[in-house]
This record gives sequence, structure tokens and C-alpha cells, in this order.
Amino acid sequence: MSATVTPLRPSRFATYRERVARTKLLVVGDVMLDRYWFGDVERISPEAPVPVVKVGRTEERPGGAANVARNAAALGAEATLLSVTGDDEAGRALERLLVGDGVRTSFHVDPEQPTTVKLRVIGRQQQLLRIDFETPPSHEVLATQLAEYERLLGESDLVILSDYGKGGLAHIETMIAKARASGKPVLVDPKGEDWAKYHGATVITPNRSEFRQVVGRWRDEAEFAAKAEALRRELDLGALLITRSEEGMSLYTGQGATHIPAQAREVYDVSGAGDTVIATLGVLLGAGADITAAVRIANEAAGVVVGKLGTAVVTPDELG
Repeated sequence: MSATVTPLRPSRFATYRERVARTKLLVVGDVMLDRYWFGDVERISPEAPVPVVKVGRTEERPGGAANVARNAAALGAEATLLSVTGDDEAGRALERLLVGDGVRTSFHVDPEQPTTVKLRVIGRQQQLLRIDFETPPSHEVLATQLAEYERLLGESDLVILSDYGKGGLAHIETMIAKARASGKPVLVDPKGEDWAKYHGATVITPNRSEFRQVVGRWRDEAEFAAKAEALRRELDLGALLITRSEEGMSLYTGQGATHIPAQAREVYDVSGAGDTVIATLGVLLGAGADITAAVRIANEAAGVVVGKLGTAVVTPDELG
């Protein structure tokens, strides 16, 4: 299959801005609280050959599916987030942050599960250490979440399922089937090696390494394209969007393949870029954009967000 290379063009997000404001997105998936400790490194510890960080300030930001929802809200859409948290300080902090970001939350509290927290220690503008705290949610709370999903689905124009492999999307096959039966597009950010569970999704958005993990390595661009189209057909996807870092993005649909070059920007931090891509794609598809135009703007959004530290958002003004 031959690929069309789409040249870079000025963003046209402004064309959809009013329609985005009327778009209702339902985001479901694994949420986490991203914590950052910033400090100075002036010496090495006498106890071990590691830097000593004198913490000067801290920050907290929504992560995982919560970052997807706040990106959608930052672009002007009405975003509802359905997920599971623990009955703890981190879960309450996460909800507070999301309310401040304009995200409507529907959190099911699992007293047996601590809220997932990722703690990053930053010194001299570099990440020195990350510490993760996480436990999978219980089956009981996930069953309750599924019932709430059915209710919220009727109020939404489009669904984004953000799979971070933390156990919060145990019923993802049922969620995709229900969205499809309701005529609602469903976008999936995949994780792991079992992608059969994403069968029937409208779009999935793996990055290059996630795609390689599932289909294996390729010798050249032709084999890459063949593997992508074979996977799209096998999973009965409306589209497969592969983000490829410095190589841009490749979109595969029933109409063919389109390659969009990367934006030429300085990369500061790629964490959360995939969240921005699927959120931007979702709000634009929900607003009626065709998928090629939506991917082009999502590519620009990714170029903006990688120039920011940590999980961040892109605003309409940054896209023009």
C-alpha cells in the first residue's frame, strides 16, 4: 500500500473551536497522581554514590487518563472522567486538581486500593528518580464502574479509553461493544501485548515501541506499512494511528495510508504526549473533523506539549 505524505500546514484548530465547545467526551481508564519534587543537586551522598537533592518546591498534576481528560477540557470540550481511586489523600488531591481543570469526575472509591502515584525527583532540570505506588482495583468496584459507564455513554458524543495497564479497564471489550452499539466513536490508547481486546474500536493510537511489541520488528517502511494494515484489518479498526517520535505519525484507514512529518521543535519532555494526541484527536472527531485533519492538528499539539515539563496541556491559542 502506498502512503501519502501530508505536508505540514498551519493549524486549523480555530475552524473547529466552536464545535469543540459543544462536544461531550467520556474518558475512561487508569488515573494517577503525578508528583514532582524539584531541587538543587550540590553534592554526592556519603552513604552511597547518588546525588543529594535539596527539595525547593513540589507540584502535583493529574496523570494517565486524568491527563487525557484535562487535555480535552483545556481544548474547550466538556470532559467527563470515569475511573477508580483509593480512599486516600492522593485520590482527593487528584479530584481537586481535575475540578480546577474543568473536568467532571465520576470516581469509584476502592478502600482496598491506594490511588496510583508516580513521584518524580527533578534536579538540574533532569529526572533523577521515579517512584511508583500502585495496586490493581478490586473486581467489585470495576463492576460498579461498568454500570456507570452505560449511563454516561448516553450523554456523550465520543469515548476515549486510556489503558495504562493498571487494571482499571478490565471490561474494555464490553465498553467498546456498547459504544459501537450506541453509534459512538471509541478511541483507545493501548497497552501491553494483547490487543485482541481492542477489536472493533474506531481508532487506536499506539506509539512506535508499543506497535513493535505487538507486531515485531520491520526491515523497511514497506514492511512497517504492511504490518500496520494487517493489524488494522485483523482488529476491525476504523483507523490505526501510530505515533513515531521524530518520524512523525502514520495513519492507516480503509482509504489508505497517510504519513505526517513531525513538527520541528525542541523536545524537553515526552511524558504525557500520547495523552495530548488522543485527547486532541478525540475532541476534533467529536466536533466533526475528518480524521486526517484531526491527526494533523494532533501532531501539532504533540509538538507543543513535548516542549513542556511533565504531563502538560495544550490550549487552543497555542494551536491557532
